[in-house]
Amino acid sequence: MIRYAKPRAVDEALQLLAEDQWQILAGGTDFYPALGSRPVRRNVLDLNGLEALRDITETPDRFVIGARTTWTDVLRHELPAAFGALKQAAREVGSVQIQNVATVAGNLCNASPAADGVPALLILDGEAELRSLDGVRHLPLSAFILGNRRTALRPDELMTAIRVPKRSAAGTSSFVKLGARRYLVISIAMAAARVELGADGRLSKVAVAVGACSAAAQRLTRLERALIGKFPSPSLFREIEPDHFSALTPIDDVRGSAEYRRAAAREIVLRTLMAAAGGERRDAA
Repeated sequence: MIRYAKPRAVDEALQLLAEDQWQILAGGTDFYPALGSRPVRRNVLDLNGLEALRDITETPDRFVIGARTTWTDVLRHELPAAFGALKQAAREVGSVQIQNVATVAGNLCNASPAADGVPALLILDGEAELRSLDGVRHLPLSAFILGNRRTALRPDELMTAIRVPKRSAAGTSSFVKLGARRYLVISIAMAAARVELGADGRLSKVAVAVGACSAAAQRLTRLERALIGKFPSPSLFREIEPDHFSALTPIDDVRGSAEYRRAAAREIVLRTLMAAAGGERRDAA
């Protein structure tokens, strides 16, 4: 017999996860389309009763985004400029109606290579908070998302939050998404960048991530290291080399070829860096 449960407390949800196997229902924007015309054939654990997980809070050393926080919640919450890319990504998650119910954690747990929120959280050094009756684990998003539709989440675990260290919530950031049209589209490629400038105007911190060009979004660490200590300018960013994109493994599909994706990634990374650096210069002025 198929079970349906809607716990009101996290501990109750964890107990249910320890007892049986469940399909998680949060915003439902991926859950229902995945069913198509088929009936539900697995136990359903509905998280919409867990009000404690719908909040964005601040501790002395980090920002904590509860797992049931929606993209509209992100847009409405006052956050530092470093979260600019995340807010821009939030506006790209489907329609406004979808943004009102789709959750940040759901975007991560779905683990689509084209998940809009992942690059913006990678440049913030986001961590997944995973709870079970055995305790709590904290995994960097790069270790949590293992590939296309694959995560490190165990059957008895629940993602309860995304954590962003305050040391990574400095500077300014930007997000650029390339699709076949402006809205309601799965991306061909996307990029997020966060920069900090030193007192001398040089780049002191750089974080760049690209999505939809590999099985999971990737930080471009070689490019980040190459830009440190340089003055931000269009001419500098146009010196970006092909080797800086070696972590990407784009594929051919109906939205674009691998060759096109690789060329597009370079261009949108350039635009994203220029936008992020421009915001940092305005803040410093």
